Amino acid sequence: MKMKTLVHCLAGALLLAGSVAQAAIDDAQAKELMKKGGCGACHAVNTKVVGPAYKDVAAKHKGQPDADLALIMAVRKGSKGVYGPVPMPITPSSRISDTELHDLAEWILTK
Repeated sequence: MKMKTLVHCLAGALLLAGSVAQAAIDDAQAKELMKKGGCGACHAVNTKVVGPAYKDVAAKHKGQPDADLALIMAVRKGSKGVYGPVPMPITPSSRISDTELHDLAEWILTK
């Protein structure tokens, strides 16, 4: 299989997996991942802290088939101006793995 085809198949599978409205983790597991990643310093589920509440993030991305990937990219590369003037710093994979981040992104989108 050519590399380009493989990449397209993988991207399609991730998009399809991201469209499912059920998180792979529960609230307790998400809380542990938020602690591990340092997310709680700026985010909470229902209230704005420094960054937006997760319920607001979920609402903003509702119906977007690639929403989980957008969240993952914002965490890994940082973002600026999406929810106001305070930029979101990058979170390296040394803090939270790609798999954990994907699970957390899916969980956030269910809020």
